[in-house]
This record gives sequence, C-alpha cells and structure tokens, in this order.
Amino acid sequence: MTVSGVTGRGTAGANLLALRSHNAALVLDLLRGAGAEGISRLELAERTGLTPQAVSKITARLRQQGLAAEAGRRASTGGKPRTVLRLVPEAGHAVGVHVDRDELRLVVVDLNGTVTGERRGPLNLGAGAESVVATVAREVEGLVGEVLGGGAAEAALTAAEGTRPRLSPRLSDVGTLVGVGVALPGPLDHRCGVLHRVTGFPEWDGFPLRDALARRLGVPVVVDKDTNAAALGLAVAGEGGSFAYLHLGTGLGAGLVIGGSVHRGARTGAGEFGHQVIQLDGPLCGCGDRGCVEALCLAAVGRGEFAEAARVLGAGAANLVGLLDIELVLLGGRTVAAAPEVFVTGVADVLAARARREGAPGDAVPVRTAPGGERGVAEGAAQLLLAPMFGRGDG
Repeated sequence: MTVSGVTGRGTAGANLLALRSHNAALVLDLLRGAGAEGISRLELAERTGLTPQAVSKITARLRQQGLAAEAGRRASTGGKPRTVLRLVPEAGHAVGVHVDRDELRLVVVDLNGTVTGERRGPLNLGAGAESVVATVAREVEGLVGEVLGGGAAEAALTAAEGTRPRLSPRLSDVGTLVGVGVALPGPLDHRCGVLHRVTGFPEWDGFPLRDALARRLGVPVVVDKDTNAAALGLAVAGEGGSFAYLHLGTGLGAGLVIGGSVHRGARTGAGEFGHQVIQLDGPLCGCGDRGCVEALCLAAVGRGEFAEAARVLGAGAANLVGLLDIELVLLGGRTVAAAPEVFVTGVADVLAARARREGAPGDAVPVRTAPGGERGVAEGAAQLLLAPMFGRGDG
C-alpha cells in the first residue's frame, strides 16, 4: 500500500455518535459553514429559529465535548462584544473505504471533510470474503494508527513484522474516530449491510459485510454502494438540487440525489444504472442479461474506443434524464478519469440532441466531471458516518 497526505493527530474526543439531536446537528452545520471566522450565538439563534437559551445550552455541550471552541469576539451594535464560536475539525474523524473489484482505497477525513491521510493498493474481490475482510481491516488499522495514533499503529507494525501473533488494535480507543464507511459495487442492502450478487462476483451474495467488519474493527461500520457514497459526498460538498453521478470504472452505476437527498429506493436498490438494456440480444453482460449499458460501454473501452463508450453512456444518461428530469449529470470513475473530455463531450452531445428533439435546445442538461477525482468514492464513504452529525441526510 502507498500512503500519502498524513497530517497531525487528533485530540481526545467524546462519543460523537451520541450526538443525535436534530437541533445540535443544525448548530454544528452552521459552525462548519462559518469556517475559521466563526459565528455568534445570536446569529445561530436567528438562523436556526431556536431560542437564545436553547442555543446557549447546545453550544455549551458542544464545547464540553470538544466539538466547538471560541474564535474571538466581534463588535456588536450595542453592549459588550459578541463571542463567536467555530467548529473544531480535528475533534472527529471518519475512515472512508472504497472497495473496488481490483483496488482498495482508504482516506481519513476530519469533520470538515478534509483528507488527512490516504492509502491505496491492489485488491482481488474474488479472493473470498475472509481474505477481503482481513485486508480491509488491516489497512484501516494501519492508516488510523499512522494518522490518529494510539494502539492501532503498534498492532499494525507487529502484524507487518510478523514477529509474534497479531494483536487486535483497539480502534475504539481512538477518541476522535466516529467509525468506518465502506463503499463497493452493488447491488447490496444498505440498511442491513448485506451484499447481493455483485456483478462478476456472485459468491458475495448474502454476505453480511457490515457486521463482519464491525466485529473485526470494534467500531461502527456503515456499508453502501460506491455510487451512493460518492453522490452523498458531492451533496455534502455543496452540489445542490437533483443530479445523477455516473461512475464508470470496473463497472457502471449511478448515484441519484433528488431534492438534496440520496435516493436509494424502497429496497435500497436504486442506481443500478449499468444494467438497463439498450440493445436487445446484445452482448452478454456479467449480470446474466444481454445488451446492458455496462457491457456495451466496457466493451468499447476495451477496444480503446472511448468516443463510442461515451456515446453509449450518453444513451443511458438520456434515459435517466427522461425518467427523472434531473438538473445535472456528473461523471466519475477511473475510466472517465482516463479521458474526461471525451466522456463529457460525448455524453453532453447525446443529451443536447435529445433536447433539440424535444424543441428545447437551450435546456440540455449540463454534463461535467465530478470533483474529487478518483478518491471521490472513498471521501463519500467517510461521509456515510459524518453527514448525519450535521443533519445532512441519513448517511
């Protein structure tokens, strides 16, 4: 595994998962939005609609937990200067893990969503559940030890040296660690953390990944599809309205944000974008059907025909736009990153042609690459833990 971007160590923190108050989440979100300059209690009361007394109680508790601190004083229109408060980003951290079919990427982020440490390396999703869980756990323990310190570092070093039986590091002793978010190809059950028949790896069907990792790591774990995690990360970072995040890497899927919230569907199965059939009796797909967007797209990529792959992706995106009337299409994933202009142009051309046929050429849905690059899924996975703390969706 290569490691980059490791900075500092967090301070001792409270049990951040106990912070479930809706009002406290509103206050925390405003503190985060205010940045280093901070915000006064009076402004917090005005923006939340809470009474000044309620805001004082909430901010006192946040300060006691180490989540908020004074950021100086600001002149007022009358009376003594107002004390302003700020979020303490280093008071909480989450690990985001992107498990791909052939690669593992991990990040540690603070409460602001800033990446403070990162790892990546090869992974074989077909190696079996026991091997994959062990690899993910080992890399999480090692990265947390390097970034946040504590017993995890010593245990990871012991395991690497192989000098004596591996000791299980106690990640629960790392006071600022909220938990671990894991994102991987679907389909899967987000609520139960159980995988279904991952395309190309049917042996994972029914495996309780969330519980297996939680037992191994000793901290809360949340599991979701890679596309949902990335979409959540984009929404938290400020992407508003209704949009689709299309992820083209080793597979093809979509993360849907409708009205500012990730849309997972009644059975958490929304976003299986790659397995819409657009060519009857077309080439066989790994899902068992024929003529799926994913099969056609990846086949074109395999031939080096990126423009054709973009055209196929555009056809699928046009179907999505027609069904949901979304405002924006964002593209991401390793394959898109290899030729971003080709994919943006190709998909945009198909959507523009659709708009012209409907008589609204100026209303074509815009297309652009998603910010965050190849680690966008891992960063979004970390938000599966952090976003609910700030009242930003259910994670």
